[in-house]
Amino acid sequence: FEPLRYRLLSLGAHMQRRKFITLLGGAAATWPIAARAQQLAIPVIGFLNSGAAEGFARRLAAYRRGLGEVGFAETKNVAIEYRWANGQYDQLRSMAADFVKQRVAVIAAGGPPAATAAKAATSVIPIVFTTGDDPVQTGLVPSLNRPGGNVTGVYLFLTGLSAKKLGLLRDLVPQATVIAAMLNSASQNTKLQAKDLQAAGSTIGVTVQVAYASNDQEIESVFAALSRQQIGALIVGSDPYYLSRRQKIVALAASYAIPTFYELRDFVDEGGLMSYGTDIDDGYRQAAVYAGRILRGANPSNLPVLQSTQFQFVINLKTARSLGIMVSNNLLSLADEVIE
Repeated sequence: FEPLRYRLLSLGAHMQRRKFITLLGGAAATWPIAARAQQLAIPVIGFLNSGAAEGFARRLAAYRRGLGEVGFAETKNVAIEYRWANGQYDQLRSMAADFVKQRVAVIAAGGPPAATAAKAATSVIPIVFTTGDDPVQTGLVPSLNRPGGNVTGVYLFLTGLSAKKLGLLRDLVPQATVIAAMLNSASQNTKLQAKDLQAAGSTIGVTVQVAYASNDQEIESVFAALSRQQIGALIVGSDPYYLSRRQKIVALAASYAIPTFYELRDFVDEGGLMSYGTDIDDGYRQAAVYAGRILRGANPSNLPVLQSTQFQFVINLKTARSLGIMVSNNLLSLADEVIE
């Protein structure tokens, strides 16, 4: 019986080895799935932005602050995937489609082109936009109070203040009868901005001459042409690409000595002359609060579009002096901030 006993023991040992290898292989196969499941337990926000990451730190800090107000902290109980178009708006649709494939919990769409791309990509995943264009006029939502569907966000009023901006610029440079407006031909709101500015100009007796630039070379060409034509002043239109190129634009305005008005104080912080617009940082904070509320279970269709109520008028006196411009006491009294 001894040989039989030996064979039985060998068979048992072989079966044990096979069982061990099977269990080990099963554990190895299921570990990545378990790891992914653990990751998926943390909701992911797809952060889709029309501009560039460079110089966006303050806005991102405001966004994270907004998430904190509703109990979320990046890398702890929420993850954020970032996609930046860097002004190449034709890339936004594929970026948005990638977020849909990833099944992110919320898409945070910064800028009109990103918001439009996100809406085209999904009617299911909640979208929280920040846009300077009227979201009803551009078709993002049917109503501000009742957005319906999967889209809501923050309206920043960047393209609805043309009369105010032209009036302030005319007060600063009263001798200017022709004012240029530089707009991005690649942006979806170019025609709307041009129409709005020209209509506002006609009411105060100023001719608004529109120039188009969608890359660095065209921006340089616009400033050179305005200098040759001796245009009295310039308004830089609302556009995420221009924001990402603000240092270059401000430097060209100084080089050609053209009094230039901007949408955002970011330009004035870089040495630009003057700006009037909404507080973009606070807009991103508000959008993050909405994203957090949606992660908590709120339905975007029941969240009315928020409208900015904080506006900033900023003057850079140092730049004004370098251009030989005397800023009136009236304008100084209207300014929210004067940079010496």
